[in-house]
Amino acid sequence: MCGRYYFASEQETPAMKKIIEDIKKRYENTPELLSMKTGEIFPTETVPIVTSKEPALMKWGFPRFDGKGQVINARLETADEKPMFRRAFNEMRCLVPANNYFEWEKIGSIKKKYAIGLHRPIYMAGFYRFDNAMQTPQFVILTRPAAKEVEFIHDRMPVILTDEMQYKWLNENIGTQDMMKFVPEELDYRDV
Repeated sequence: MCGRYYFASEQETPAMKKIIEDIKKRYENTPELLSMKTGEIFPTETVPIVTSKEPALMKWGFPRFDGKGQVINARLETADEKPMFRRAFNEMRCLVPANNYFEWEKIGSIKKKYAIGLHRPIYMAGFYRFDNAMQTPQFVILTRPAAKEVEFIHDRMPVILTDEMQYKWLNENIGTQDMMKFVPEELDYRDV
């Protein structure tokens, strides 16, 4: 699962810096730019996302069919089958840039928060859609079973893509079976 992540606005990495610069140019003097969030990102916030064409601002979460709350993640194993996700999964893929994501380990009644990632920015697989009622597109993050090193924290994690897989995810018709075969890099974690 992925319920929060971190996107630093003053990232030293050239790729992250370029995403912010492109967003600022594209959305100059717009309400969308004013609503852009950085730092710790929560569901329903407007954030920088990367599409196959260009960086864009999108809101995190698809509204539920009953109108009560948001769906923020989609399971890799079933995303291409679910009516809510099928079209977006196949046609409107994106990357969610982050420094790390957060997950909570439950120890009895106590929850311990961890920052999980790599020693560089991560790009999580996602997909998006447009809603006539909203001006800003909406996205969800794709999840998979957790890697061995972090499964003690939570049994699910975002699909984190290597450079090669980022290109394939955005530009080729990779299905769920191919994505399940992909082994993620070894993740680092620290309690925060």
